[in-house]
Amino acid sequence: MIEPPLPAPPGVPRPREAAVDARLPVSARTGRFLVLLGVFICAACGLVYELELVALGSYLIGDSVTQASVVLSVMVFAMGIGSLAAKRLRCRAAAGFGMVEAVLALVGGCSAMALYAGFVWGGEARALLVTFSLAIGILIGAEVPLLMTLIQRIRRQDAGGAVADLFAADYVGALVGGLAFPFLLLPMLGQLTGALLTGAVNAVAGGALVLWLFRHDLTRRSRRLLLLANVSVLALLAAAAVMVDDFERAARRAVYGADVRVAVQTDVQEVVLTGPPAGPLNLFLDGRLRVSGRDEHRYHEALVQPAMAGEHGRVLVLGGGDGLALREVLRHRGVRRVDVVELDPAVVELARRDPALAALNRHAFEDRRVRVVHADAFQWLRGVQDRPYDVVISDLPDPGITASTKLYSQEFFGLASQVLAPDGRLAVHAGSATSRPRTFWTVDASVRAAGLATVPYGAGGRLAGFAAGPDRGVAAAPAVRDWGFVLAGSSRPGLRLDPSYRYRSLSDGVLRAGARAVERTRVEVGPSTLVHPRF
Repeated sequence: MIEPPLPAPPGVPRPREAAVDARLPVSARTGRFLVLLGVFICAACGLVYELELVALGSYLIGDSVTQASVVLSVMVFAMGIGSLAAKRLRCRAAAGFGMVEAVLALVGGCSAMALYAGFVWGGEARALLVTFSLAIGILIGAEVPLLMTLIQRIRRQDAGGAVADLFAADYVGALVGGLAFPFLLLPMLGQLTGALLTGAVNAVAGGALVLWLFRHDLTRRSRRLLLLANVSVLALLAAAAVMVDDFERAARRAVYGADVRVAVQTDVQEVVLTGPPAGPLNLFLDGRLRVSGRDEHRYHEALVQPAMAGEHGRVLVLGGGDGLALREVLRHRGVRRVDVVELDPAVVELARRDPALAALNRHAFEDRRVRVVHADAFQWLRGVQDRPYDVVISDLPDPGITASTKLYSQEFFGLASQVLAPDGRLAVHAGSATSRPRTFWTVDASVRAAGLATVPYGAGGRLAGFAAGPDRGVAAAPAVRDWGFVLAGSSRPGLRLDPSYRYRSLSDGVLRAGARAVERTRVEVGPSTLVHPRF
């Protein structure tokens, strides 16, 4: 850090600021403004890199809380290392800052593509996530000492005032970058192109600041080297941006196979539908296999049909945008109305319009008894009044996914219990009891804590990695061979089937065997709440 000027001798008035010969092409005031503008832009870019790593790490690896903690802690630690390392560059602050920004633009801009490639073709993203967090943190940490030196070159002032100015510009830039990522870059450009564009902005801002404003501080060789470095970085980022679409298609084929029929990034999630024209389809949501045409009937019959054994005139389906749970509900002629609460309109539209998926759900959304509401299930339940349902089906993403934690909390099931008729029944998909018993029994404990009596049961016969929870892709999914469910009501409901219907895979004996199987996995756990999530 630059030391403030020595005090003036007694009796001699001390000037508030002393000029420093920086040989700038503009006035000192304008030069200082341009440096602070550079701080602002670099801070915005740095936070975009950070958020992009958190988002991509959560998407590829799962468990957003863990990934955010890893990225933030590693980057803050690395920033300290970078600040210490930058002390050696203060004697050549302009050249050092220019090179740091060029490297940061390249590393940060390409981080998303490299992380995605590592996951798709290398099967590993955690090590790359830590590596990029460390590298980007070191480079960001090196910025402040060098910028402090540069701003003092323009106009010497006390260290406290210089730090305050730099940090003010830095924090405002971080605010802009933090808001631009979710509201501008991610929805308009996506993760890969957004990161590449951020790197280009970073390179232009850092290169222009040094090569123009502080060009007299550089030797001729340094100017040529920095100019070559920045042009090379911009060329590499531009080439990567041109290849983004081809890269995404190749990565998608590597993850999902060659039969990708639909791939769209909605405001909520990535939706991918695969399968040959005449073969079974697969529906992936955010990379997790959510529906397999080979065995989905086993899951949906086991989820829906035990709850439908009784009065079922009014039914509520939470989630289930693919229409497959709805199909099972509509098999009962006694159903008068079904309300479907699905967050993502694109999934419902796909279930309506895609020929194969619409055929699989038997065009359930065309039924006049069906009403679709696009809303968050938790928030929707909070606003419901005087709507007693005979059956509530919770066909929501796996409880092992961090974003779904609130949808498996005691508070959520308490809201669901309030819309149940006195003799109503709630059916909940609770994950696999054999592969993740703690998660399964935590769901059961959360339902019981909401004041409902439960009957846990399972269903086997899984052929594909359906609803594989936190597991990404399909590689690990086939090891999971069962589904777990919880049936609940104000009094303990009977685990039975309506004898007037024919089932493809269920029978009363199968249900009783499934209940005995999950009981053998029982562990004592507490409920999950909003303030104490246990998943």
